[in-house]
Order: sequence, then C-alpha cells, then structure tokens
Amino acid sequence: MITRALVIKLGLGQLISWGTAYYLIGNFGTLIAQHHGWSSSVVYAGFSTSLLTMAVVSPFCGRMIDRHGGRIIMTLGSCLNALGCLILAFADQQVLHFIGWIVLGLAMRASLYDAAFAALARIGGRDARRAMGQITLFGGLASTVFWPLGHLIQSEFGITIALVAYAGFALLTVPMYAAIPDARHGRPSGTDTRPTDNANDVGDTGDAGDADDQGLATHQRLCGFLYAVIVTLLNVVNAAMSAHMIAILIGLGLTTAAAIEAASLRGIGQSAARAAEILFGKRIAPASLTLFATAVLPLCFVLAFWGDQFAIAAMTFTLLYGAANGVLTITRGTLPLMIFGNARYGHQVGRLLVPGFILSALAPSLYERAIAHWGPTGALWLSIGLLACAFGAAMWLYLLLQPQSSEPRPSPTA
Repeated sequence: MITRALVIKLGLGQLISWGTAYYLIGNFGTLIAQHHGWSSSVVYAGFSTSLLTMAVVSPFCGRMIDRHGGRIIMTLGSCLNALGCLILAFADQQVLHFIGWIVLGLAMRASLYDAAFAALARIGGRDARRAMGQITLFGGLASTVFWPLGHLIQSEFGITIALVAYAGFALLTVPMYAAIPDARHGRPSGTDTRPTDNANDVGDTGDAGDADDQGLATHQRLCGFLYAVIVTLLNVVNAAMSAHMIAILIGLGLTTAAAIEAASLRGIGQSAARAAEILFGKRIAPASLTLFATAVLPLCFVLAFWGDQFAIAAMTFTLLYGAANGVLTITRGTLPLMIFGNARYGHQVGRLLVPGFILSALAPSLYERAIAHWGPTGALWLSIGLLACAFGAAMWLYLLLQPQSSEPRPSPTA
C-alpha cells in the first residue's frame, strides 16, 4: 500500500536527488572548468558520459527493482550520488572527473523518477498513478531550490566545498529511500506476454488461445515501441533545451535578462501542470494526456519565433513548454502501466528508455552544431520537426489503446 508518508519521503528524495545530480551541471559546469583550467567541452562531455551510463545500466536497474524492490536500489543510488559529488569535488585530473560522472550516471538511474516509478508500480500496481504524479511535484522544484542554494554555498566557500555539501545533501535521501516497503501489489497485472510464458499460463487452450496470446504480445510490442519513440524524442528536445534555451532566446533577439526571465517560467509551468494533473486528471487516460501534451509542444515552439518582437510570446513559449513537459513526465511513468501492467514494469521500461538516454546524451552537442550552422531559428525548426514526430507516435498509441483508455476502477480489496 502506498501511504502519504511514503509519497512525501519519495518526493523529498526526488527533489534532493535531481538537485544534487542532474542539475549539478547547470550550476557548477562552468565553474568546474574554470577551477581546473579545463575547457567547458570536457566538463559537458562528462555529463554526457553520465547519461550514456544511465542507458547502459537501465535494463539491469529495472530488473533489480522488479526483483528486489526499490529500497535497496534507490538507497544504493543515494550513496553513489554522494560518492560522485565527492569525486568531482577533488578530481584534479580529467580521468577522475569522468569517473565521477560515471558514478553519478549510475546514481541517477538508480534514484531518479524512473526508479521511483518502478518502485511505486511494484507496490501499488495501477493504483500508483496518483503517487507518481505527486512525487513529481517535489522533483519539479529541484532546480528552483538547488540552483540558488548551490550558488550561495559556492559564492561563500568555493566550488570544492559546494560539491562536498551536495554529497551531504545526497546522503539525506538514504533514510527516505530506506523507508520503501518490500511489498508487492497483489498478483502482478499485465503478465508477461511472451508466447512461451503465456503458453504455460493458459495451459492447453488450442490454436485459438495461442493466436490470442501472440496477438496480445504483438499489440504490447507495438505500443511499447511507440512509447519508446515518444520518450526518446522528448528526451532529445528536453536535453537540448536544458542546455541551450537561454542562448536560443538571446539569439532570437531577447536581452540576456529577458531570456533568463522567460526561461525561468519553464519550472513554473511544469509544477502548475503537474498539480493540475493530480487534481483533475484522474479520469483522463494517460494516452489522452500524452496526445494532448505532445500536440501543445510543437505549437508552443512556433511562438518562440515572435519572441524578439513580443516578450509575451517568449514567456508563453517557455510556460507552455514547461507545462507540457510536466504532464509528460507523469505519463512517462503511467503509460507503461496501461500497456504492460505492473508485471516486470521495471525491466520493460528500463529497456525502452535506453535509446532516450543515449540520444539525450548527444543532443546538446548536436544542437550546438545546428545553432552554429542554421542559427537559433534552425534549432527551433529542428525541435518542431522532432516534436511533430512525437505527436504522430502519440496519436498512433492513442488509437491502439483507445478500447482500453479508461482505467479500471480499483477493486475494494486492492
């Protein structure tokens, strides 16, 4: 059973884990390069290495959570997060710097949303949807809390002490993740649809039963493929915008102050949309929410073209972009429940996330080259094209899931 106390602990853990790991580069990337006299490309290559590490270990991590629950894996992730921050704090050689980012890559896959979603799915089954949304409310505030906090610590004590402090913050999540129960929600729903397993489950049902099993397996594979396409395309654009949004807005003609002000609305839109989904989205199927959010994304990028003429256009762009991303973060966790159920949730999702981790690691560099060749408008058109493809995949997935788009009401004994 998923309790309110567990949701709060996981939510606070997500806030700290995102703030001390994923958003570390935004706060300290340039400062680390200056401190050691390295080029910025070395530091950002380290961050890309951490994302590639997440891709390599993603299926294994998912299987371990399916098998052992979230307590062991996520607690280990907290310890690795602290270790990675400590390595970066004292890494005076580039090889140590990359080792630190590899450790942080392991930590992020074991402790961020995807691990938390798998842990909740294991505990609550399809009833975990609300809890998934609730913990993202906390995680969405990570940059809002840790960017100014990290800047304050670094300004007073220097980059080394700031990274050591981040390690200390990461250790605070150990008791939060240690509170995750080992319980599994009833009999896993959406049992594995591989033909050999289904043959054992259904017994001697004849050719018609085998055909039904194979049809269900094919349907799930296609839905899983479309889910992977959507997540991968969104990850690419999200990673690119995290690195270049302010620079793109400046390149379009906004002043630096106006670009930063507009970009800051991304987090506000993200948190507001997640709160709205939790309050009002209970009766809306994840496939419908995904379709709506992916339809909004390319349209909001069109608004950015008028950002240099109308400040409200730039602000609306970042606000809507954050809002759509906020909703899609939740459906990233709930869609697989609709497709697969909670049987082998961690393993299924872990495999499907691999392309997204790999391409998101390359996205900042690829967008940097796109901006150099085509300018900021070229980067916007590239984003619109990728997001239009994501919308097409979301439409196809919606049509495939439409007969089962309404979520089953939980039984009184669930």
